[in-house]
Amino acid sequence: MNNFLHNHKINRKLTTLIENRTVYTVESSELSIFETYQPVDNVNLTFNVPAVVGMLTGKKIMHFDEMPSFNFIPGESLVVPSGKELVIDFPEASLKDPTQCMVLTIEPAKINEITEKYNEHFITDEKIDGLALDVKPSHLINQQEINHLIQRIVYTFTNNVQLKDAIVDIMIQELVIRLLQTKARQILFGDINNMFNDSRIGAAVKHIKKHLTEKNISVESLADVACMSTSHFFKQFKNTLGVSPVDYINSERIKFAKQLLATEKNPKISDIAYKSGFNSVSYFNRQFKKHEMMSPGAFLKALKEQS
Repeated sequence: MNNFLHNHKINRKLTTLIENRTVYTVESSELSIFETYQPVDNVNLTFNVPAVVGMLTGKKIMHFDEMPSFNFIPGESLVVPSGKELVIDFPEASLKDPTQCMVLTIEPAKINEITEKYNEHFITDEKIDGLALDVKPSHLINQQEINHLIQRIVYTFTNNVQLKDAIVDIMIQELVIRLLQTKARQILFGDINNMFNDSRIGAAVKHIKKHLTEKNISVESLADVACMSTSHFFKQFKNTLGVSPVDYINSERIKFAKQLLATEKNPKISDIAYKSGFNSVSYFNRQFKKHEMMSPGAFLKALKEQS
């Protein structure tokens, strides 16, 4: 069991083998740890406020009406709107290897308070509403910062930490801001031609999309597109979207590279790197592994095995 769950394991009471729940509370938020010790299907959960779900150990299969079913594994998180029914299967749970997840619920007033602070730095003509986290489910993968934060939150809730309420409050603020940044990225990148047409950050993102495979995209050129100084543009881009301009460009180029690897006949890694806008094959390899947790060669091999 993970070290951050050690104190929880010692003190929790096991009353059922299916979704045994242990609750920890502080002001404005509540953490529940659910544990299942046997295979079971069609377990229903509904929350009366928006909930952040983090997978800790094991595997679940999650079902929502409006999205395809998906595996939910450690390192991933999920934002569940209030009143939304979540149906869960536990195909691998056992007494030796239980399935464990944490559910963090935050009072809507707290979310709105944090959202107001976030919007002070959100440079678009429309502001993110705190209710944006309460519209539809969001399955978050490869979000290392959020995953590490969830582990810290679980540890702080389940241990006798000095000034626990104050420390949790700070981490809750960071978590909500990171989730809002994720939502901002979904809004900007999901409908880039129609959303935030007058936004300076939106204009920069559109420019990146249009010139993605060109090798001369620089932060300075993007700042010019956004009509901002380079330092101010860098700060506002990262404040708004949670990633630096360079990190965003690299992530988009990796997505493009994956499409090429999947569609081209007998692709060469070096050719894919240059076609995707990278100047260096070694840098492409490092970025690919950073974003996909595997090398381009391993990704290509997995594609061939699936076909």
